[in-house]
Amino acid sequence: MAHVPQRFFDALAVRTWCGLSLSALGRAREEIDAINVYPVADGDTGTNLYLTVESAAAAVEAVFAGHELDAGPPGAGPSAARADGPSPVEADGPSLAEAVGAMAHGALIGARGNSGTILAQLLRGMAQVLTERSDSAHTDGAGLRLALRNAAESARQAVAHPVEGTVLTVASAAADAGEAAEGDCAEVARAAYEGARAALAATPGQLSVLERAGVVDAGGHGLVTVLGALVETFTGRTPGPSAPVTVHARVEPHPEGGPDAGAGLTPGDGPHAHPAPAGECGPANGDHDDPAFEVIYLLEADDAAVARLRQRLDALGDSLVVVGGDGLWNVHVHVDDAGAAVEAGVEAGRPYRIRITHFGHADARAAGAERAPREPRRRAVVAVVPGEGLAGLYAEAGATAVLARPGEPPASGELVQAVRRAHAREVVLLPNDAELRHTAAAAAEQARTEGVRVALIPTRSAVQGIAALAVHEPGRRFDEDVVAMTSAAGATRYAEVVVAEHQSWTTAGICQAGDVLGLIDGDVAVIGADVTEVAATVLDRMLSAGGELVTLVLGDEAPGTVTEHLEARVREAYLAVDTVVHRGGRQGALLLVGVE
Repeated sequence: MAHVPQRFFDALAVRTWCGLSLSALGRAREEIDAINVYPVADGDTGTNLYLTVESAAAAVEAVFAGHELDAGPPGAGPSAARADGPSPVEADGPSLAEAVGAMAHGALIGARGNSGTILAQLLRGMAQVLTERSDSAHTDGAGLRLALRNAAESARQAVAHPVEGTVLTVASAAADAGEAAEGDCAEVARAAYEGARAALAATPGQLSVLERAGVVDAGGHGLVTVLGALVETFTGRTPGPSAPVTVHARVEPHPEGGPDAGAGLTPGDGPHAHPAPAGECGPANGDHDDPAFEVIYLLEADDAAVARLRQRLDALGDSLVVVGGDGLWNVHVHVDDAGAAVEAGVEAGRPYRIRITHFGHADARAAGAERAPREPRRRAVVAVVPGEGLAGLYAEAGATAVLARPGEPPASGELVQAVRRAHAREVVLLPNDAELRHTAAAAAEQARTEGVRVALIPTRSAVQGIAALAVHEPGRRFDEDVVAMTSAAGATRYAEVVVAEHQSWTTAGICQAGDVLGLIDGDVAVIGADVTEVAATVLDRMLSAGGELVTLVLGDEAPGTVTEHLEARVREAYLAVDTVVHRGGRQGALLLVGVE
């Protein structure tokens, strides 16, 4: 979509840049994934960058939405920057500091893989400078030059052992070229883009693994794409191709590896590289054992604790990147002992959103290109689930589960990744949340463009997904299977018991913070003080309309006796009704209830 070029870097320019970056990475994602050979070749650098920017863009949109709500009914809306002077945002819109702060925070909490983690630090480095200029609603070319320099330097500091020929090299070249430019933001952005583009083209000469494969660095290519979006923000025109993706016609086969590549790391970064001593910057050419796991988590901790954590994780593994600050950090490392990496985080502070990925490619170096590609299976089910317990249940039933922790709904890119992992020609997608329907629809549309036949069943709760999965039969025709699963989900009423976070109006009256709420089919039906009593009232109301099977999913924070009470109630009051109980883990709701 066309936009009015921004002369100054203000909140609206930040919003525009995030949107254009997301679109540009969406177009370039597959190409970037395809050239992902360093430090490991897992083909997800473009996807990880896209997911990171998607989180940043969502955070910026939330800031704008908050200001629009505070301002009441919209009038003319934020005005675009005028060519004759700074008037970027209306007085009731967000400030530059708010917008860049949201961008950096969103990227930090949504960072994926090595490349996404480093990009998050680059954006944070820019935000640090631009926030310091918060006395103004905008910044000019001089401010953008300082922001680019701080971004490059802070990213290098975040990487345990930097190496040249990676995204760090490209970022430094962008900062150098930007500093040499004179003029407004458009001139600085254009110079930074051209400098980064030249540095990207030179990366094969700095890393032998890139030269052998005949490609440029994937993470660097992603950064050039983001800088191209910055140029478009200020000029209204796409600057053109970033750089040649391949540097010669012959592309030698390379081994597959762990998650993400092209991310400014040491020769020890990734399961197919030998850990280099601190300060060493040579190309990876070792043949030592590969780390088994990628461990990523957000961490609440102070600076001193994080400094000690860096030392401990550096001794445990490689590919170490720690980004963030002000008490919140994103930690990424490759290790053999995933438990030790998490324990180190517990000693440093409070780790959460922990992601542990097993590389699972121990035979990759030996097999190389000779290994035949795995044939896609006929059909798979991909489902979003709210807790670890249900994730295990769905996985046992053969589904690919996407874990959605409380307050952390998956982005469309994560669902697309799950569809790819399922590796099937036909996929049934279960969002299991009414608010995820549009996200799931976008993921389904993207998967269809990649040749996968996808059917989206609009399940609004995980218990509806359980009912759909129970009648799933991969052997029958796709359409018949989808109809049967949709019918089973639609015939399942759902409810949940939760604790109110604040006072609010509901369909059952006014609730106070701490009240226990019983929601039936998405609407508050019961307000009370006791979990068991509210759950029993909810169950009675649901079974008053009939039912044959009750499914109870107990969350970690619910009293353990509630399911025993409900099972006894069903046995005594409702003949011929069966009850099934599952442990949901940390699922947000105290209890999920399904009645079929």
